[in-house]
Amino acid sequence: MASIKRTASAAWNGSGKDGHGSLTTQSATLKDTPYSFTARFGDGAGTNPEELIAAAHAGCFTMALAFQLGAAGHVPETLNTQARLTMEQEDGGWTIKAVHLVLTGKVPGISAADFADIAAKAKAGCPVSRVLKADITLEASLG
Repeated sequence: MASIKRTASAAWNGSGKDGHGSLTTQSATLKDTPYSFTARFGDGAGTNPEELIAAAHAGCFTMALAFQLGAAGHVPETLNTQARLTMEQEDGGWTIKAVHLVLTGKVPGISAADFADIAAKAKAGCPVSRVLKADITLEASLG
C-alpha cells in the first residue's frame, strides 16, 4: 500500500491568550509563520489553524475536481474555490462545525448538471473532506 507523509510543526511561547507561536511546514511554504490567540479569535496579524484547514480543503477539493473532470473528458480552463469554515463554541470548547465550498469554474463543453455531479463526487472523495467531521456543503457554478 502506498503512503505519503507530510509534516508541519508548531512552536508556542507563553500563555494561550497572551502568548504567540509560529508554524513551519515541510515544504517551507510556512516558515516560522506567526500565529496567536488574536489571529485565531480576532483580527490579529498572522495565521490560524482554521484558515489553514480551509486553504487545505479548498486546494484538495479543487485538485480532486480537476482530476475527475479530466477523467470525464472535460479539461477545466479555470476552477476557483473558496472554503468558508465555521467554528462554533459548544460544551466549553470550540468545534469546526461546517465548511462551505464556493466553486466557480470555466469548463468547455460540460453541462451545469454534469459539472455539479462531478463536483459533488470530488467533494465527497477529496482526502480533506474525508478527514473532517464537519458538515461540508458545496455551491458550484460555471462562469
